[in-house]
Amino acid sequence: MMPSQRFDRWKKATRSVNTTNCVEVGRASGLVGIRDTKDPDGGAVVIRQSSFDSFLRAVKADRLG
Repeated sequence: MMPSQRFDRWKKATRSVNTTNCVEVGRASGLVGIRDTKDPDGGAVVIRQSSFDSFLRAVKADRLG
């Protein structure tokens, strides 16, 4: 976990506008932070941008089962 302040441009999925169980994604140089929208100061899970891109491609291709 890492402090959320390092990341900027936090975004929440547009499909989650009316729900409370959401995550936000923020970006920093070569990294992606993922945090709980209900606890933005609670830190973020941090992964490499390339790993996040691979994850998104798998989701869009419906390869996650």
